[in-house]
Amino acid sequence: MPTTPDRSAVRRYISRLAGRPWARRALWGAALAAVLAAGAFLYANRPLEVEVATVETNVPVRVFGLGTVEARILSKIGFEVGATLVELHADHGERVPEGQVLARLNSGEQQAKVAKARAALSIAEVNIKRAAANLEKARAVLAQKLEANRRKQALAGRDIVSQQVAEEAERDEVVARADVAVFESEIESTKAQLEDARAQLQFEETMLQHRTLVAPFEAIVIERHKERGTVVKAGDPIFTLVAVDTFWGLAHIDEARAGYIEEGQRVDARLRSRPLDSFTGRVVRIGLESDRVTEERRVNIRGDNPPPRVHLGEQAEFWITVATLDRALLVPEAAVLGYDGRKGLVWTLEDGKLQRRTVDFRHRTEDSRLEIVGKLPPGAQVVARAESGFREGRSARAGGAARP
Repeated sequence: MPTTPDRSAVRRYISRLAGRPWARRALWGAALAAVLAAGAFLYANRPLEVEVATVETNVPVRVFGLGTVEARILSKIGFEVGATLVELHADHGERVPEGQVLARLNSGEQQAKVAKARAALSIAEVNIKRAAANLEKARAVLAQKLEANRRKQALAGRDIVSQQVAEEAERDEVVARADVAVFESEIESTKAQLEDARAQLQFEETMLQHRTLVAPFEAIVIERHKERGTVVKAGDPIFTLVAVDTFWGLAHIDEARAGYIEEGQRVDARLRSRPLDSFTGRVVRIGLESDRVTEERRVNIRGDNPPPRVHLGEQAEFWITVATLDRALLVPEAAVLGYDGRKGLVWTLEDGKLQRRTVDFRHRTEDSRLEIVGKLPPGAQVVARAESGFREGRSARAGGAARP
């Protein structure tokens, strides 16, 4: 049966070992390792100081979009016929009223066609007068033949004239009646010729008018495409016009941010050529079709205070205020794990311990903060900045509110 070692013997043995140099170094190393391990344990489990999100008031939610300056009414106008351009009465940058003559084509050939059509109309008017006179003559002859036939038929009945004479009188009446019918149809024919001549004259005069280009509305000339002496074809653009006061902004908005945009919302804008000036406006149109490649929605903005001189196609930045939050708890998107546009995981501080919670979000601010709308446990605070040492159950304390 083994015997229990004597304690005094053990102490003597340790004393002999401690007297040796290598043993002393080993003991000091073990003690140091134990101290370091204890310090590391305490450091790893120390209470963390974390930033927490606080409730903010009157927080604007703005959506950013990059776009250009465009025009709601822009027309590239030209002639409906082709000929040589002989007159130009407007140039780049000019403001023209509605109906002003802008350009003319060579109209010598067309003026000759108008004169020919007017002559044809005069001939048709003369023909209808002649046909009317012939009809009047034929009706007078018919009346005479009717009376003669009536008399001769009465005389033939009393055997005063021969039957042959009576038949000739009846024949003359039939012939006179046919003549009246012929001249009546001639009247209708000449009326149709008169209408055709009038229509032809109207057509030729319209073609003559097509050789004069007028402003369809009060406009600003954006560009003049042709010069005098150029032979233009039908449909060639001569001027590019923009209707006065129809300039607006076209913003391209990410579909993921465009859901809360509505007509009438306030817009702040900045033009690339005037970065120090601020311009405001309102949303007036939201495109019903998104770009399938860029996944962007087109939004048109009407300016309240546009600059005195506007340049089409100039790049502009737009901030659309889609909401103003009276009270909101906001957390940076970088502190959210697994955010899918609606939900995500956040760290919370509950009773001095770190926990993870799934919460619902709604709005996203332009500085990438998310509005928490889901309920949190009573007393829970949302951590605004996650760090590498976080784990559930670890002690922590609030060290200050997160900066917006």
